[in-house]
Amino acid sequence: MRVLLVENDGGTAHGTSSALRAIGYALDHVATGHEAVEMLRRYDYDLALLEMVLPDIDGYEVLRATRAARRETPIVALSSLGGPQAKVRAFSAGADDYITKPYDAPELAARIQAVVRRSKGYCQPILHAGPLRLSLDSREVTVNGRPVHLTGKEYLVLELLLLRKGTVLTKYAFLDHLYGGMDEPEMKIIDVFICKVRKKLQQAGAGSLIATVWGQGYMLRGDGGVAPMTVPRPVVGSAALSVA
Repeated sequence: MRVLLVENDGGTAHGTSSALRAIGYALDHVATGHEAVEMLRRYDYDLALLEMVLPDIDGYEVLRATRAARRETPIVALSSLGGPQAKVRAFSAGADDYITKPYDAPELAARIQAVVRRSKGYCQPILHAGPLRLSLDSREVTVNGRPVHLTGKEYLVLELLLLRKGTVLTKYAFLDHLYGGMDEPEMKIIDVFICKVRKKLQQAGAGSLIATVWGQGYMLRGDGGVAPMTVPRPVVGSAALSVA
């Protein structure tokens, strides 16, 4: 899961970043409202944590600008103001949740997971496809009840596929989710991760759930059925139309 943290207090930003990275989240941090608006417009985050008091524009303006740009990224407002007026204002501007400071790491993680589940249409913290189950809370992966042991990056690859089940994801989307533009390796590393995840799922009895869509990327079948390993390249013949 990839999160944008918008926080201008260095100590708070460090503590929150460390806590979220410790449980496996990929995280980007900015300290101003203008940076936040730009990052939310440019990148596809699973969620943003937004401090409402910022040195340039306030969090309410960030919310309004983000929603005006038709970006639907779930946004959790963070503030030391706990009164109902501040909360109503944040929700009216487009916030999905509101957390009053100070907060502890377990509560923050639980609220993040709940908001992401709602935004993806899941009521429970379990994602599934056929015999495959993934718990967003515990980060456990099972096939037919048997655990599948994945590395951190392999888990993030599978999590993204399940969160966007039925959607073709490009290799750029995987790189963005795993590395967030920071020290990104070569594109072919995604093929390596996909290969390893496929092998582990196959060995566990999940079959070939991950499909390769030629020239586009990878996807997990939306119906949870067994997907072909590769969607073949279309044949262009004398009777077919070619697309430039």
